[in-house]
Order: sequence, then structure tokens, then C-alpha cells
Amino acid sequence: MRYLHTMLRVRNLDVALKFYQDALGLKEVRRIENDKGRFTLVFLCSSDDLEALKKQPQSRGAPLVELTWNWDEEKYGEDRFFGHLAYEVDDIYATCEKLMKAGVTINRPPRDGNMAFVRSPDLHSIEILQKGEPKPPQEPWSSMPNTGHW
Repeated sequence: MRYLHTMLRVRNLDVALKFYQDALGLKEVRRIENDKGRFTLVFLCSSDDLEALKKQPQSRGAPLVELTWNWDEEKYGEDRFFGHLAYEVDDIYATCEKLMKAGVTINRPPRDGNMAFVRSPDLHSIEILQKGEPKPPQEPWSSMPNTGHW
């Protein structure tokens, strides 16, 4: 398992970037604009991690901070600004099976062979992502419904 990023929701992307880039000195390394989902993701890393990030294979970089800006206004309580921790694994199905055997609820099963979500005992969301290409859809995951929220 490899730590990838922590996701934080922001109300105003420009104001957030002024803080994270100008004040803290983080560097933008990737941006995703999603018109259909009406959100922007901005991935930042520290200047000390920038060279190591450039040496990694073209995949998901790490360690990063992901700023998520939802274009439609949403009222976030303090508990909603933190989004999730993200980890990349060699086999998402084996990882989810191991978690289930340990008594962990798979809140968002890996129906797509790429992404799953679980929650910690303190209700922090953890995103599990498949390393490399998504695995082909597989039962019981492909027909497993979501449980709760993440």
C-alpha cells in the first residue's frame, strides 16, 4: 500500500490556492476540471517532494494534497472540509476482501475495479485505489451496493 493524498474541500479555489501556494509554498502538479461533475481538483506537493514526484512513473503521484472545489455552493460544517486519505494498492479486490474479513464495512465497493471507500472507527473516509489500470469488474464487487456514506 502506498500513501497518495489527503483531500480537502475548499469554498473558494483562488483564496485556497493563495494560502496553499503563496503562503505555504506548495506547488501545483496536476489539475482536473470536471464539467459533468461540476468540480475542480487541484493536486499540490511540497517543494521538497517535487523532485521525487518527477522521478515517479506516470501514475498517481504522492504525497499530495488534493483541493476539491465544487462549483455549486455547498454549506460545509467543519467536519465536511476534510475529505479522505487515499492509498494505492496492488490488488483492490484482495485488499477489500482482507478489510471485510477484519470486520471493516466496504462503504463504496470497487465495482469499477478501480476505487473503493471505507471508514475508520472515527468515521474518517479512506479511499482505496487500484495501482495501474483498473481490474476487470468482478463479483461480488460489481453488484455490491453502497453502504452508508463515505
